[in-house]
This record gives sequence, C-alpha cells and structure tokens, in this order.
Amino acid sequence: MSEQMMVAAEGAKRGAGARGTFLKEVYRHREYLLLLLPALVIFVLFRYIPMAGIVIAFKKYTIAGGLFGSPWVGFTYFERLFDSEKFYQVLWNSIRISFLKIAIGFPGPIIFALLLNEVRQVAWKKSFQTISYLPHFVSWVVVGGIVRDVLSVHGVVNGMMGFFGAEPRLFLQEMHSFLPIVITSMIWKNIGWGSIIYLAAITSIDPDLYEAAEIDGAGRVRRMWHITLPSITHVIIILFLLRIGNILEAGFDQIFNLYNPLVYDVADIIDTYVYREGISGFQYSLTAAASLFQNLVGLMLLLMVNVVTRRMQADYSVV
Repeated sequence: MSEQMMVAAEGAKRGAGARGTFLKEVYRHREYLLLLLPALVIFVLFRYIPMAGIVIAFKKYTIAGGLFGSPWVGFTYFERLFDSEKFYQVLWNSIRISFLKIAIGFPGPIIFALLLNEVRQVAWKKSFQTISYLPHFVSWVVVGGIVRDVLSVHGVVNGMMGFFGAEPRLFLQEMHSFLPIVITSMIWKNIGWGSIIYLAAITSIDPDLYEAAEIDGAGRVRRMWHITLPSITHVIIILFLLRIGNILEAGFDQIFNLYNPLVYDVADIIDTYVYREGISGFQYSLTAAASLFQNLVGLMLLLMVNVVTRRMQADYSVV
C-alpha cells in the first residue's frame, strides 16, 4: 500500500472515530439536548429563516410581486440611501445615542454590582436586588407613559420647579433635553437587570483572596479595586464586545415611545427611520437596504474589536 493510501486510510479512521465519539456524546446528553430543542427551533425560525428577506434590498419589492416576483435592481436602493441627507442624519443620531448609552450606561451595572456585593445584610441586599430588577420587566410603552407624565406640564418635575418659581417646560419637546432623558430612563430601567451577570461572576471569586487581602490590611475599597474588579474583567470585556456589535442599534422601543416630530433632528435613529419609511411609507426595499447596512457595520465593528482584544489577551474574546 502506498504512503498516500495509508495516510488517507488513517484520516478516514480518525474521522470515523470522531463521528462515533460525537454521536456517543449526543446520546449521552440527549435529555439536555431535547430541552434545548424548542429554543433552537425558535431561534432558527425567527433569526435564520428571515435572513432570506435580505434579498429585498436588491429588488424593487412590491407586495403583489412578492419576494421572488419583484424585479432585481441591484444596488439602486443603496445608492439612493447614501445620496439622502436624511440617512446621514439618522446614522449620526444612532451612533451618538448608542455611544452615550455605552459610555454612561455600560459602567452602571458594573458599579451597582460592586456596591451591592459590599452589602453585608442579606435582607437589605435582596431587597435592593428585587427593587432594581423590577423596572426591567416593565415594557417601554409603560415606561414611556410614566416618563411623559412625570415630565408633563402638570407633572412632578414641573410641579417642583413651579414651587421654586420656575416656568414649566416641555422637556420631551426640547432637543437639548431629550438625550439626557433617554440615557437616564435607560439606566433606571436596566441597571438592576444588567448587574445580574456581574453578581454571578463575583460569587465565583475565591473567598481566600479577600481573607488574604484583609489580613494584609486592605480595606473594602482596595479589595474591590484589586480583587473583585480584576476577577470579573473577562466578563466585562465579553459583554462590551457584544455591545459594540450593536452600536447602531440605539433602542427602537425606547426612542419610539419617547420621541416626537419636534426632536427628530436628535432622536430619529435608523430603526425608527426604517419603521416610519418602510412600514408606514411602504418603501420596503429602501429600508431593507438601511437595515442591511446597519447589520454589516455592526458585524465589522464586532470582528475588529474582537481581533484587537485577542491580540491584547487571547482569553478575552467572543470567537
């Protein structure tokens, strides 16, 4: 038998062995895989199959023609999109709002988790956790209504300002007030829920490290800074990478329930633009091109940041 045939036979044997090992592992964990199956089916149905709709961005889509009957126009809608001044405005708004949410909102759950971990009374700690988690389960429709009522002319804020002699203001109709309201309401709604994964990571830290630091005279702040924070750095970096990948997604639900035509110049983002022009204006192909551009930019940013992170530290990356 020639050397090439021996190598091929050895490769086939290894492949068969690997397949056999894989099938054995699948059979051994069959109960867990069956539990995973419904989530996998849902993910395929609502994430992978709809990707076929990407072709709409390259067609002059009509409801009558459908996905396959509409004529192919290539990059026509991308050219129209990039020639539109409105698109660059919503692109800038998306980047600015998302950047502010990362810069101001991303550290919030980390700081909250570090502070909550220092609460020694279990009853108080659980109470703080429960109260901070509750806003996450309230939809943005309800939160938007609460924000509107609080900031209305007859709301709590204007009532307090009137008590001190100030004139009432329409905060949600003022462009310089809109972004602070968006950031503040986002932090209030998500800070508790976002801290869960950091608290889980903190519980895995070896208690002996804290005891050794305490013996050496380190106080709570120094233990937090030199032990707790470095121990959860890998979790922080991975979540940051995932957030960077969605940098053009500034939060459709929140913006849609808070904005109005008076603040479009600072509040209109790609998602609301796609909804308004695509669904309400029936420009399906144009908005499909905008959404495809948004996702491609997010993918490229995620890959670039991931490469940089892997070069800095191989263990801290998504792929």
